[in-house]
Amino acid sequence: MEKLAEGYGLVEGPVWLSGQGLLFSDASHGGAYLLKADGSVATVFGHRRGMGGMSEHQAGGIVVSGRNISWKSLPEGETKTIFDPDPSKGMIGFNDITTDASGRIYAGSLGSDPLDGKSQSQTGSLYLIDLDGSAKEVATDILLTNGLGISPDGKTLYHSDSSRRHVNRYEIHSDGTLGEKQIFVTTKGGGPDGLALTEDGRVWVALAGGGGVAVYKPDGELEQMVEIPQSMCTSVCFGGDDLKDLYIVSGSDGADSDRAGAVYRTRADVAGLPVAKAAVELPS
Repeated sequence: MEKLAEGYGLVEGPVWLSGQGLLFSDASHGGAYLLKADGSVATVFGHRRGMGGMSEHQAGGIVVSGRNISWKSLPEGETKTIFDPDPSKGMIGFNDITTDASGRIYAGSLGSDPLDGKSQSQTGSLYLIDLDGSAKEVATDILLTNGLGISPDGKTLYHSDSSRRHVNRYEIHSDGTLGEKQIFVTTKGGGPDGLALTEDGRVWVALAGGGGVAVYKPDGELEQMVEIPQSMCTSVCFGGDDLKDLYIVSGSDGADSDRAGAVYRTRADVAGLPVAKAAVELPS
């Protein structure tokens, strides 16, 4: 296990950019950063707090969460809002996002601010942003929305509800809407945060407060734990030319410093599942 970068607040939203490196955010202090192959870290942009999820867009640039779902050009310049939260539904922003094979976006809404230290009482929902830019609610009653990922066959969506310690799963219909919520696993030792899948269908779940990544077989059996030397493990993704580099990111737990967030890397025994680029229509 290597520590590649440190000195951040709450590292989130890791995305592997082929030929460039690992993109990640600092949700508590703001900004997006690129960890390059030579070990250097470049600031992509130094603002925007609350980015729990990011995704490449097929037109270039990245889709980011936060107070809304937006597209940002790279290198930073233009920003376009894709989807604004509806305050009448108690939405204050968005956390993790993912994309399906066609480029539609799933985004989890927040009813409470996970960074304010208060208990989570207002529930959030899961939204589907279609290719034409329209958005619809596809799942409800999520206490603290977090990691999202899709199975290799494209038929199942996995979704972390951190406060309940559930990773839920949903059948994905052809139009992107979801079937009934089912509990895939209830985590122990920490709440489920970001997640990723490997090509064999295993689900790799970062455990906030659990000090590592729990690896579950498709039937929900816990297969192994990949530990890091910090309690607050926040997210995970796969990268490298063969997608077998396992990147694990962390955040401060408030005990020692508000700059304890770091990026770790180790090797996995199987390749990660590639995540499609977003293809939703961008506002003119």
